Amino acid sequence: MHRGLSVSIDLEAAVHNLELIGKKVRGLPVMAVVKADAYGHGAVELSKKFLQAGAHSLAVAFVSEARVLREAGIEAPVLVLFDGTDIPSFFDLSLTPVLHDLKTAKAFSKEAARRGVKLDVHLKADTGMGRMGFEDQSSLMETLELGNINITGFMSHFADADLEDKQFSLGQIEAFALKRDIINEMGITPLCHMANSAASLSLPEAAFDAVRPGLALYGVSPFEGNDYGLRPVMSVRARILKLRRVARGQTISYGRTYTAPRDMTAAVLAAGYADGFSRALSNRADVLIRGKRAPIVGRVCMDLFVADVTDIDGVSDTAHAVLLGSEGSETVTAWELAGHAGTIPYEILISMGRMSERRYS
Repeated sequence: MHRGLSVSIDLEAAVHNLELIGKKVRGLPVMAVVKADAYGHGAVELSKKFLQAGAHSLAVAFVSEARVLREAGIEAPVLVLFDGTDIPSFFDLSLTPVLHDLKTAKAFSKEAARRGVKLDVHLKADTGMGRMGFEDQSSLMETLELGNINITGFMSHFADADLEDKQFSLGQIEAFALKRDIINEMGITPLCHMANSAASLSLPEAAFDAVRPGLALYGVSPFEGNDYGLRPVMSVRARILKLRRVARGQTISYGRTYTAPRDMTAAVLAAGYADGFSRALSNRADVLIRGKRAPIVGRVCMDLFVADVTDIDGVSDTAHAVLLGSEGSETVTAWELAGHAGTIPYEILISMGRMSERRYS
């Protein structure tokens, strides 16, 4: 028996989200971001589905992620966003690197020259993220003059496109457009892309030649309270291992952080922080059992946690709990769990998806 969580992945919801974004950006190419195992949803399965549904290409963080896709028979263009270390693999696996600095660009050009080929690359400009990307114009210009690399793409990344105040993002767009114009004046016309999920949904000015969404593809809006019509792709369940009576005044779980205010019925669930269900949800979040909310009582442990089911009729030790998703008229969203855990929906999806048994439908 598989330990922990059971994760259901709705592939048709993923297709809906891709098509919704495509309509939102008026048919521009959509580069599907499938890094971190497609945000915990399964990179191979989601990549195949996105491509079948018309995705332009795929984007991952590191070569190791791209290799998994190639070994699964995926031949579509794959953009590697951050990895510049395993240079031979880019040639061997037909991958497209994102170059962030002159030193790395020279290393790729040198390897291409050694092989007697030219390699397609994308360049990234830092327009305000403060993380990776060409910062100064001189090194960018020198890279453009290197031999043995074809500049087929030019990109940047938003720092806070998910905020209501768009002023900083608009400044990033302006900075990116100025750099693009300089490149174009040199006779180089790469595919320009900057829009992440938030910008794809809310910043039409950011839709250059293509968009690069991640979170929204998996049905979670970057904007809490506005789902834009997206459909959640992941739902998560856990088995009830045992029902037990808890007497008034008895404490539950490590640290004795919860004291029963009445005689209770408690459900012990087969999930914990080893399965990606955060310990920060202790005494805060709810699960759904028989379509009703059951509060978590006591600390979430490595393998187990406890929920109060006193007020829910018909609960048996063969039932299940919904940790993420809908049952009856109730829904637990990634935003809700993130709020309780003091984090963001991205972490909720990745944490629960990566260690679990996934079923696709």
